[in-house]
Amino acid sequence: MRKAKKAKTESEKSKKRFRLKLPKEGRSGDLWLVLLTVILTVFGTVMIFSASYYKSISEAGDPYVYLKRQAIWVIAGFIGMWILSKIDYHIWGRLYKVIPVVCVVLLALLFTPLGREAGGAVRWIAIGPITIMPGEIAKLGLIIFVAGYFDRYSKRAGDFWRGVVPVVALAAVYAGLIMKQPNMSTAFTVVFIAGGMLLVAGVKWRHLGILAGAAGVAGVGLIFMDSEGYRFARFTSFLDPFADALGNGWQVVQSLLAMGTGGLTGLGLGNSIQKNLYLPEPQNDFILAIIGEELGFIGILGLMIVYMVLIWRGCHVAINAADYMGMMMAAGITIMIGIQVVMNIAVVTSSFPPTGIILPFVSYGGNALLIFMGAMGVLLNISKSSDL
Repeated sequence: MRKAKKAKTESEKSKKRFRLKLPKEGRSGDLWLVLLTVILTVFGTVMIFSASYYKSISEAGDPYVYLKRQAIWVIAGFIGMWILSKIDYHIWGRLYKVIPVVCVVLLALLFTPLGREAGGAVRWIAIGPITIMPGEIAKLGLIIFVAGYFDRYSKRAGDFWRGVVPVVALAAVYAGLIMKQPNMSTAFTVVFIAGGMLLVAGVKWRHLGILAGAAGVAGVGLIFMDSEGYRFARFTSFLDPFADALGNGWQVVQSLLAMGTGGLTGLGLGNSIQKNLYLPEPQNDFILAIIGEELGFIGILGLMIVYMVLIWRGCHVAINAADYMGMMMAAGITIMIGIQVVMNIAVVTSSFPPTGIILPFVSYGGNALLIFMGAMGVLLNISKSSDL
């Protein structure tokens, strides 16, 4: 009788927990997330047009090429964001074993005839006119795996072998395949996301210390073992970009010149000098340099404030999530955005080796924009179930 009563009580508690996980009727989610995403994407589209103006003319004879492409991606991104905001995030959590496998398969396909090379790297799968960037998808795949795994086995967070090792192993597989593209920036991001989510899950500090030390040794080893390759060249150019200002340090030097020229208030929107074919790919990972040159320190400060508010809202959603899975997923998405913002700033200011990492929502690029806006849709869905 006691066992039956206990089982009934546990069943009722389980049902109660499940009900708490469902989105609340009539809730539209955290509208701050929508507003901040709109601000960043609109601002990014304007700055992409400004940064790519002369490059577009040089390549296609049309100054609006990059603007038109980005506008299409922005529209597609908002549609994807709206769709994912309507899908219960628990569906992704239940697929935590399947999605990482799909990501590994996509990463492996890069080394088949489907892989497309551009700029000396194979980062895209080309299927007709459609291109897919598996490295960007892998970030969300890792977030979903960690959230789903610890939702099911939350007590394993304190166990090194059953809690930490599975996450590290998946991150290592992702990072290894991504480094072979080569794409050092995305590999670093994947590792940092894994570390951040493990911290949120409550792993022991000594375990994190071991992981940080191992990752550091591995990173240094990869750089110095590649003494004739691009990783070593980028690392040494970061230490003193002006020592090879016409070679490996060219992009960073032009970035610093742009930021310095902008001063406090900038040269004015559209008046950048470095975008006149001096700074390579100014609409991509170094777009912050053009923002600094045209809008100055004040413009960059305003942009950073928007990012800080977005990260704060992401943390707020995670803290107030209705369940463990929602908390972990929201934390992972917020960590991903925060890491990329910090790393992009560090690269543009020569505080970190050039890695090609983009500025979320602002840099040019369809795959990355779709991933980030899709992640915001998931975050919105989580916020619908939160006690905000």
